[in-house]
Amino acid sequence: MTTEQLVRIRSVETLTGYRVRLGFTDGSLREVDLERYLHGPIFEAIRSDPQVFRSVKVDKRMGTIVWPNGADIDPDVLYYDLTPAWMDIELALAV
Repeated sequence: MTTEQLVRIRSVETLTGYRVRLGFTDGSLREVDLERYLHGPIFEAIRSDPQVFRSVKVDKRMGTIVWPNGADIDPDVLYYDLTPAWMDIELALAV
């Protein structure tokens, strides 16, 4: 894989709580706790209903995980374990 290729998600498996096992296009597997990313109104049903959370799928075109209500999480955020945007905003406002 060249450095110009973007790493995207190719598989998702739900585990316990808000944890998932993600398979990436570079062949790596990672277990990720999504709780800190499930922030805001679009994620409310996902946070409050385990069955909705478990409905997560991979959108092959976008290369990331998505839910039936249209919610998704940037694959770069998940691959590089980046801080969610809402946390960056709250930290900036607190300064």
